[in-house]
Amino acid sequence: MLRKSLAVGPVGCNCSVVVCPVTHEALIVDPGGDAGRILALLPKLGARPVGIVHTHGHFDHILGTREVAMATGAPVSIHADDLDLYRGLVRQARTFDLVVDEPPEPSQILAGGEILPFGQLQARVLHTPGHTPGSICVFIEATGEAPLLLAGDTLFEGGIGRTDFSGGSLEQILHSIRDTLFKLPDETVVVPGHGPETTIGEEREGNPYVGRRASAG
Repeated sequence: MLRKSLAVGPVGCNCSVVVCPVTHEALIVDPGGDAGRILALLPKLGARPVGIVHTHGHFDHILGTREVAMATGAPVSIHADDLDLYRGLVRQARTFDLVVDEPPEPSQILAGGEILPFGQLQARVLHTPGHTPGSICVFIEATGEAPLLLAGDTLFEGGIGRTDFSGGSLEQILHSIRDTLFKLPDETVVVPGHGPETTIGEEREGNPYVGRRASAG
């Protein structure tokens, strides 16, 4: 697969464009701002977006959605449990002194377990509540390559997502990571919502919140 991740928006959300190398159909995950940079990347990758997927509904993951969706015509998806949060983008942004337009209404409401095809590749939607009720991760496998997990704000290098926002739950996020994400192969490359990449194996072993060393301590 072809994949480019770039930090966008006011707090450096990792937006990823994942492309089928055969058909060039692509998914855009978390267009959190700097829509012009995201759109400029598409022709460099030869990407033809067929979906815009959100790992959750916080403003920093959706600020660029309206512009990217209008430019590409790609349908938008988000989990049902974060739909109200997504629709409240203007209110969220106002809290941070940002003025934005309403995002487009999603074309697909996710529940978890869906398969999102793009070209000859497929993305599997994993419902991982805890950071928000509707948080998801996007898992993609391709023959001969390490699997890819676009983890949103659920799992980070050496950390986990915050649970002190409205709708957050420490119990849920720990369950989501241990019982869903840590069942993925060790070699799975993890692109978190912010910050550097890691792997499932590294986090299963050494993450101070949920890894084996944390359990041993």
